[in-house]
Amino acid sequence: MFREMRRIKQQIPNGECMEILENEPRGVLSVLGDDGYPYGVPLDHWYSKSDGKLYFHCAKEGHKLDAIAGCDKVSYCVMDKGYRKEGEWALNIRSVIVFGRIREVTDDEKKKEICTCLCRKFTDDEAYLEKEMKNSFSRVCCLELEIEHMTGKLVNEA
Repeated sequence: MFREMRRIKQQIPNGECMEILENEPRGVLSVLGDDGYPYGVPLDHWYSKSDGKLYFHCAKEGHKLDAIAGCDKVSYCVMDKGYRKEGEWALNIRSVIVFGRIREVTDDEKKKEICTCLCRKFTDDEAYLEKEMKNSFSRVCCLELEIEHMTGKLVNEA
């Protein structure tokens, strides 16, 4: 059902893919948008090692949610910061592309876990987290992406 990577020598192992998903804070979620046009939107994410799913938070309405209501199949792309080998100008970048189905999380306890873990990716300020949960939790939508297929790749810019 899913294609093999064309440049298989550049493929990175699944363990590295999961490390990138866990450590990098954001990527681009692509959905089937209005009139069949692709719609890609940058999002923060949390990768849960315990269930192997990606989680996001967003507003309760908008283009992304309208698209998901029409088709729950999505892709999500994450890139690391890259590195340069000594003496070289070219950047080496690892990227991961995930394919899967996405759905809204309706359980409030799970939503609290998602929002807490997402916030902790960016800050350990517990007062900020408490304030955000108190003031914004009622207005947040959380999404769960169940991974059906994942590939990772190392690319050299040269």
